[in-house]
Amino acid sequence: SFQNEINEVPFFDIQLPYELALKIFQYLGKTELGRCAQVSRTWKVLAEDEVLWYRLCQQEGYLLDASISDHSCWKLALKNCRARERTLKTNWKNRIGAVSQLQYELGKILCDVHSCDGVVIAGYTSGEVRLWDTRTWDYTAPILEPMHGPGDAGPQPHVSFVRINSSLAVAAYEDGMVSVWSLMFGREPIHRYQHNQRIQALALGSEGATVATASGFEVKVESPNDRGFWQTTQTFEIQKLVNFLNLVPDVTGSPVTVAAAEDIVYLLKAEDPGKVLHSVYGQPVTCLDVSAHEAAFGVKTFGWLLNEPNQILLYNLETSQCLKKMGNSMGDFTCVNLQNSPPNMLVTGNKDRRVRVFDLRKSESLCSFYAHQLGVSAVQMDDWKIVSGGEEGLVCVWDQRMGTKLWEMHARHPVRHVWFNSHSLITANIPDDKTPRGASITDDDLTAHRKHRGIIYAYEFSVDQLAVESILPICRSSYDEVTGYNYNIGLAVPYDNI
Repeated sequence: SFQNEINEVPFFDIQLPYELALKIFQYLGKTELGRCAQVSRTWKVLAEDEVLWYRLCQQEGYLLDASISDHSCWKLALKNCRARERTLKTNWKNRIGAVSQLQYELGKILCDVHSCDGVVIAGYTSGEVRLWDTRTWDYTAPILEPMHGPGDAGPQPHVSFVRINSSLAVAAYEDGMVSVWSLMFGREPIHRYQHNQRIQALALGSEGATVATASGFEVKVESPNDRGFWQTTQTFEIQKLVNFLNLVPDVTGSPVTVAAAEDIVYLLKAEDPGKVLHSVYGQPVTCLDVSAHEAAFGVKTFGWLLNEPNQILLYNLETSQCLKKMGNSMGDFTCVNLQNSPPNMLVTGNKDRRVRVFDLRKSESLCSFYAHQLGVSAVQMDDWKIVSGGEEGLVCVWDQRMGTKLWEMHARHPVRHVWFNSHSLITANIPDDKTPRGASITDDDLTAHRKHRGIIYAYEFSVDQLAVESILPICRSSYDEVTGYNYNIGLAVPYDNI
């Protein structure tokens, strides 16, 4: 009779076909399915059906790119995913993991750092641009070939900005040159172009192939055409010098750029070239971030308007309306992160040393941490934690709900870049002074002392998983330091676990 029940499931006093019973069970969560599995053998078979557990797994955001045939037991797959997430959270909270320094250019000074999904790009005063893929243990740092040929004598221009996304790397140099590399093909640039003045800002689309640069009173947008040939697709003339430049993500059709130039924010589209999104005379913009539909930026007001302190403004990019004015602090907002924040949230850093989280549906901040002595310089959040970097060189990890600091790490220079995902964290301390005393050409010593160079750290919190697939992390050590250190932290510096 059991065979018969598999096709006809007993539902109280009626028999239902299996497919119909499955349709009813698909509205149940994990706990209810567990209870149903204890009713009878037939219900157990039904409650452990792969389709139900595959769907639950997808609903919770796990293994999204897997198809139902990829796992033989989806209930177990979901259990493993949840366990891994719990372990990662514990590792983050207790600093259990490995940390590496991504150091390359001995004697040269770090100019700019950017990262995308664990791939890090760094530009130096020597004009060199380096890539690291921190997703593999045994990574080396390939050099992206510069645009200067071997015949160019004399020192190369410094790198002023670097940007990277999933397919391209871009660097802008002090002499106004921009080079674009493809991460798929080799180390030679696939495109380069020149501005005749210094470049003030560089933006790269989060996906696809669009680069925007601002130099003088001009914003240029470059992208490849249908046949793959790069060209200048848009040029905009504006009235002031650009301080911040962002490309709007997920735009269909021609690219849209948001540029903040002193006290004006422009929304630059091909069909509407000089559109001003926001302008209040004498109130400069201090930071900017852009998501697919909104732009958030800090505005500095000068003390004579005491009723309007410094604020973060949120604009809708479709309607050009100001949706919200948030925060009112005496200090300037120095950094804002909208694009990588959870839905309806944004996180900001301020010169008044505080990190604030705003809910975009309300105007007052949800929480505010007294974070960094000299002001906050970089910040990112997810649904439970915040990572902030300060001008004094401290990186802090916060538990957002508890409002407490979990741990901190210190390096000498201001933190200019912070990026993390569920299992890794990348931070960069970049010196403000690119030509420290004792490192000039006239001195005998041509190499800058270590303390002047700046540093990039890569933290990996899922060490249990990595240790299985690779050689011991000791193999990452360059052995050029004499001693290791390990004070009250679980982060293994390569030579600490010999």
